Amino acid sequence: MLSKYHWWRDAVIYQVYVRSFLDSTGDGIGDLAGVRAGLPYLKKLGVDGIWLSPFYPSPQHDHGYDVADYCGVDPLFGDLAEFDLLMASARRLGIRVLLDIVPNHCSSEHPWFREALAGEPGSPARARFHFADGRGPDGSEPPNNWHAMFGGPAWTRVGDGQWYLHMFTPEQPDWNWRNPEVPAEFDRVLRFLDRGVDGFRIDVAAGLYKHPELPDSDDPEADARTRDSVNPLAWNQPEVHDVWRRWRSLCEEYAARDGRERLLVGEVSVPTAREHAQYVRPDELHQAFFFDLLSAPWDADAFRKVISEAMQDIAGTGSTVTWVLNNHDQVRTVTRYGEPATEGSGIGAARARAAALLMLALPGAAYIYQGEELGLPEVVDLPDDVLTDPIFHRTGSRARIRDGCRVPLPWSGQASPFGFTSGAESAKPWLPQPAYFAEYATDRALADTRSFWHLYRDGLQLRSSLPQLGEGTLRWLDTPPGVLAFARGGGLVCAVNFGTSPTPAPASGTPLLSSGPCPAGVLPGSTAAWWLSDSAL
Repeated sequence: MLSKYHWWRDAVIYQVYVRSFLDSTGDGIGDLAGVRAGLPYLKKLGVDGIWLSPFYPSPQHDHGYDVADYCGVDPLFGDLAEFDLLMASARRLGIRVLLDIVPNHCSSEHPWFREALAGEPGSPARARFHFADGRGPDGSEPPNNWHAMFGGPAWTRVGDGQWYLHMFTPEQPDWNWRNPEVPAEFDRVLRFLDRGVDGFRIDVAAGLYKHPELPDSDDPEADARTRDSVNPLAWNQPEVHDVWRRWRSLCEEYAARDGRERLLVGEVSVPTAREHAQYVRPDELHQAFFFDLLSAPWDADAFRKVISEAMQDIAGTGSTVTWVLNNHDQVRTVTRYGEPATEGSGIGAARARAAALLMLALPGAAYIYQGEELGLPEVVDLPDDVLTDPIFHRTGSRARIRDGCRVPLPWSGQASPFGFTSGAESAKPWLPQPAYFAEYATDRALADTRSFWHLYRDGLQLRSSLPQLGEGTLRWLDTPPGVLAFARGGGLVCAVNFGTSPTPAPASGTPLLSSGPCPAGVLPGSTAAWWLSDSAL
């Protein structure tokens, strides 16, 4: 029988970027066996579950987000037998597992796209994608003026003169969800991938459907100006909600059968919290990442505004807010909040620690990107010749590249590969690790009670043991300028000083937990703290 407790509403999920987590084979690329070996570490940290980045067969033009076969495992990462072993180990440890699914586009090596290239204009094979004739006297101009998210035009011409749509790279053709074969195929994929998993993270969940007439954009350059910009003609079309209603019904079908809820959490990039809320209505996605906190500047008023809007618009649907401070597409938090630096010391680290405590105190669910619990900074000085991000190769610019947050994790030792790979000492990780990663290695972090790791672990332990945290509401407290404070049921107070000078603490006594030294009665600058009054004990 299905429990009335919905585990996902206040879960803390750890994002595992598989190729950078832990390498078990010595080839310099992380794999599923490495994830399995790292599960006890994640259990000790205290997370409720993990989200695995794509490990399906792929030519790796976009590191697995170009899927050639949705129902297999790329040999880089193992095989289905290894995946089943990983699932069994996670189940024994009580760690839930989410898979990453990519329904907006596939790989240009997917069998259906190869069939489309071999087919004729107007063929059923091409109808599964967006093929169109070009403009101009000889059809040599793209069908419209859309730009791809990763740079350049959103169309590529094929040998017979037609063009196909790709909102990311030419190696990632977009599916045509108006063709009934496409949703039917993903029904099949979801059923195959279930395999005991606890849910799916959905890539580009606001995409899938394009405007049926594929008209020109009013401002195509603005549509692709930043990594988070979206083309309103190719995103957030009303029909996409029917997909999520269908997928939700599939999840409920499984839950009715075995009593285990499957979670659907979407990557939803839309302009407002109100539009975001439409994706988490009771019959659609369970949750969707709320990116506004991630993108907010380090400012008390800005944080309060985005938190208030999320609580009003998203929690008002009956869902809970899904908070994130980072992921595999974003500059690491320490660097984003700090001065330009490679080693992440100083103000950036202090602010990142404070932001972590703030996020863990908010009502709802939270996602932690791997390495954030170590305080890893962005690697900003990777040489051009090692960069792998298709954004760099399509634009020639380093401004939006994501390699710097994907450098493999340091586990132990004083020199690269820092225990990441089981190969010889000379084995090279797929992206080079800087020498200063020695200061952030997991073994060192576990031994130092002042480390980021212990802050996260302590916060997660309290979150799981205190009834005031997790799902629920918050009440804002009056504070001086530059300070944000709120109460969570029964006397739990969280406060963050966004300034650099100390202010009076909003609660008496010594904090239960703080992101830095925090004497009774004082809240230092760039610091967050939790207090619990006697009445709440």
